[in-house]
Amino acid sequence: MDVDVTTGPMRPAQEGAAQEGAVQAGLVQEGAAQAGLVHAVLGSPVGPVAVAVEDGAVTHLRLPRTDGTPAADDVGERVDPGDDPVLAEAVRQLAAYFAGELRDFDLPLRYAGTAFQRKVWDGLRRVPYGTTTSYGALAESVGLDPRTTARAVGAANGANRMAIVVPCHRVIGAGGKLVGFAAGLDRKRTLLDLERRVVGGPALLF
Repeated sequence: MDVDVTTGPMRPAQEGAAQEGAVQAGLVQEGAAQAGLVHAVLGSPVGPVAVAVEDGAVTHLRLPRTDGTPAADDVGERVDPGDDPVLAEAVRQLAAYFAGELRDFDLPLRYAGTAFQRKVWDGLRRVPYGTTTSYGALAESVGLDPRTTARAVGAANGANRMAIVVPCHRVIGAGGKLVGFAAGLDRKRTLLDLERRVVGGPALLF
C-alpha cells in the first residue's frame, strides 16, 4: 500500500531541526532541535492524517474531520517532514503502520493532560495491536475501579490528542458495539480491520 505525504504550502523548520538522533524510545532527547510547533499531512486509508511535533516530541496526531478535510488547525505551520527529524520519523512509522508493516510505535511523545488522563493514555498504549478492549477493562488495567470510573475513562479516551499512536480506536463498548470515535465510526472500523487483517484475526462483526 502506498502512503504519500501530501504536498502544500510549507516552510523550513528553524535552523538545527535536522539534528541527528532526536528520536529516543518515547522520550524527548535532551538537546533536541527546538523547532517550535510544526506539522505535516500524509495520505492514508482513512484520509489525510495530520501529525505535529514540537521541541523534539510528537504532540498531536489527528485523523481527518468527518468531511474528509485535514484536522490541522492550531498545530503550527506545515513543513516538509524532512526538515524535522522527529516529524520525519513519525511520518515514516505512520506510513509503515498503514502499510501493515508496523505494529508498535517508537516515538517521543509529549502529553498535555491531567494525571488521570495520562494514566488512561498510558493504558491505551498497552492495548495490543489487533485487539480491542472496553472502557471498564481499560479502567481496571490501570488500577481503577471500573464500576465508578468507566465513564471518566471514556472521557479521557475521547480527549486523546494522538490517535493511532495512542490507540483509542481499540476501545469499544462493553457489549462489543463500535462506539465513541470523533473521526467517525467508519474510520474506527477501517483501523481495526487493518490490524485484524495483519494479525490474521476474525472478521469484525460490527
